[in-house]
Amino acid sequence: MENRKKTERISLLAAVATIISIPLYLLVNTYGATTETSEEAQYVGRETCIECHLNEYNDWVGSDHDKAMDHANDSTVLGNFDNQSLEYNGMVHKMYKKDNRFFVQTDGESGKLEEFEIKYVFGYYPLQQYLVEFDRGRMQTLPLTWNSKDSVWYHMSTQVYKDEIIEHDNWLHWTNQAQNWNGMCADCHSTNLVKGYDSKTDTYHTTWSEIDVSCEACHGPASKHLEWAAKADYARDEHNNFGLIVKTSGIDNKEYVDLCVRCHARRGSLSDFKHSADIYNHTIPNLPNGENYHIDGQILDEDYVYGSFTQSKMYMRDVKCNDCHNVHSTKRLFEDNRLCTQCHRADDYDTKAHHFHQLKGEAGNAVIADDGVKFEVGDGARCINCHMPAQFYMGPDYRNDHSFRIPRPDLTQTLGTPNACNQCHADKSTQWAVDYVNKWHGISRPSQYGVAFKEALTGSQAGFDALVHIYNDEVYPEVIRATAIRLLGVHYQKKSKDILYEALNNFNGHIRYNALQNLLMDDQKSFNIVLGMLNDPTKAIRVECATKLNTISKDQIPAKYNEQLQRAEKEYLEALEYSADFPSGKFNLANFYYNSKQTEKAEEFYKRALKQDPELHPIKINLAILYNNKGEHEKAEILLKDYLKHIPTDGATTFTYALFLSERQRYEESMTYLLKAAKLSPENPRIFYNIAMMYDFRNNSKEAVSYLKNAISINPEDQNYYVALLNLHVKYQQTKESKTVAKQILEKFPSIPDKANIEAILKQ
Repeated sequence: MENRKKTERISLLAAVATIISIPLYLLVNTYGATTETSEEAQYVGRETCIECHLNEYNDWVGSDHDKAMDHANDSTVLGNFDNQSLEYNGMVHKMYKKDNRFFVQTDGESGKLEEFEIKYVFGYYPLQQYLVEFDRGRMQTLPLTWNSKDSVWYHMSTQVYKDEIIEHDNWLHWTNQAQNWNGMCADCHSTNLVKGYDSKTDTYHTTWSEIDVSCEACHGPASKHLEWAAKADYARDEHNNFGLIVKTSGIDNKEYVDLCVRCHARRGSLSDFKHSADIYNHTIPNLPNGENYHIDGQILDEDYVYGSFTQSKMYMRDVKCNDCHNVHSTKRLFEDNRLCTQCHRADDYDTKAHHFHQLKGEAGNAVIADDGVKFEVGDGARCINCHMPAQFYMGPDYRNDHSFRIPRPDLTQTLGTPNACNQCHADKSTQWAVDYVNKWHGISRPSQYGVAFKEALTGSQAGFDALVHIYNDEVYPEVIRATAIRLLGVHYQKKSKDILYEALNNFNGHIRYNALQNLLMDDQKSFNIVLGMLNDPTKAIRVECATKLNTISKDQIPAKYNEQLQRAEKEYLEALEYSADFPSGKFNLANFYYNSKQTEKAEEFYKRALKQDPELHPIKINLAILYNNKGEHEKAEILLKDYLKHIPTDGATTFTYALFLSERQRYEESMTYLLKAAKLSPENPRIFYNIAMMYDFRNNSKEAVSYLKNAISINPEDQNYYVALLNLHVKYQQTKESKTVAKQILEKFPSIPDKANIEAILKQ
């Protein structure tokens, strides 16, 4: 079912159809208002809410949501444009006003200093960014950023990309896609945003109904609500949620938090947002695992809260966002420990017997944390400083980790993860922190899933058992159980299949989706299961099924599934086109066309993706395979060699290039790369098999047998390697060895198809 050719790796490199990670900063959105004429509820604007909801409106005015984006004018621009300047990358960048408009002089697409007019502001505290209009409907985010906390200009690259200088040809440059407002940030900074990207013309027509995050961004289009409100009390339907399509009261904490996930999460999007009770109909949230998180789930990069909060005990105990925040003003309900003592008894937890720190006004010394923040005497007694440690993002934006965890210096020792004790007391050792925690709380510690996740990276049986335990134990948060499922699929593909089959029937969307995404579809059972989910009620599931089936020839699809597959493929293609403004999106779209036998379109989008981001090197592999299959071998080789120049430690592609050279009958070069691949990927038995065949070609039976035995030791369940070894012994008239291997085959694989011939060898 995997449809593999010996050099084909198409679809293995970029199997996800949507953008799953969100870069650290991007900006705002669009050029006008939208109007609709359908029977569905329409967006009517916040002004219609004021008459009945004045208190909520007044809370919202001036909030982060209110000031998410706006037109640039004297009342909205916070930055000092009085002929200011700063230096970056050997250039002097300037900020100034002209004709009562706001301008900057900075390096443009050419790499030279150019003048740009600012059209929109993005955010306001603790930083404000600025947007510039470009051709093809693009809006780009300037790196010249105003720190509104300290009233100073800074260049964003010095805070986000500290270890590199961003030149104009880098996709991270502000004029390129990584800093494109339309695709990166717009949908979370305006209401009713439609990205309007056309993959054919590579243009945007981005629209909104309100420029900022207004009432209907969370409550949904309100025209039907106005109709409901206009009726007399007796005429109002008591069972239609006041005429609103989004229910925001009388719901549990999962439903409540899910209302926020489309913006407050690292995630991929399947389309423009449309309100749905099932978040996987529009959004695919990132799990708290991978490059944005420490192995124990603490935030490493900005996660926008959802991934951290949903793994917390607070979430598991039914805490909702509005238990701590005024959701209209976005402010905390309290700025001291009263925030926590709403639920936690103050006489137990807001005491020295619990936190062991001096109170404000008591004798003591301030400490300087590892990020330079000064904590005064008394700050150590604040709950959030120990249980929600913060870090800086994008420069001055100091954000708290919402996983609400106990400080664990012992895990710093075993996992290398940070702990709140040493983050504040940066001058002290980890052992110092461990000793104090042991003194105060004893040596016993609860288990932490990070230990299991780290062990799973080794592929050990202990790691497998630990992941299975986490998945089966409902005490763990669902997002952590889903992470266990993902790691089972990644690190234990064969062994975990039955568990993943079971997880496909779970009620939780995180678990179901990650079980399907990480299921290895390599036999009839897994193939049938994927087919059976094509008509699933959840869009992300249907799209993932289409993703897996895209590599399968249509003549292998049973006729009864054709209509379902066509519908799912249509949704899959729409999701790909939605994300094709990004290089990875174009790459995925090219893979779709390649697998659909639309070679010209595949080549076009591979080239466009590579042009947009020359450092997205995996594109070169797939484009090389396309060229090789077209007979354009020189183009293929140039791409493969260029890839290996940039990623020389990739054993799989080194193997691919070795096979390419073998097909060109350049056997000596092929052997060089095969041996190199074996060192880089010693766990791949196919490499050792091919080396054995090459030695056999040279009539070197000793090395050929040795490498085949290596292949068998790596994968002792593949009968093909045993048969190849038997054939070698027979070829070189090694009778004793032939009989030994023949006996092994018959004992291990009693139903092998060529059983009669193998038995004949034993009788010789």
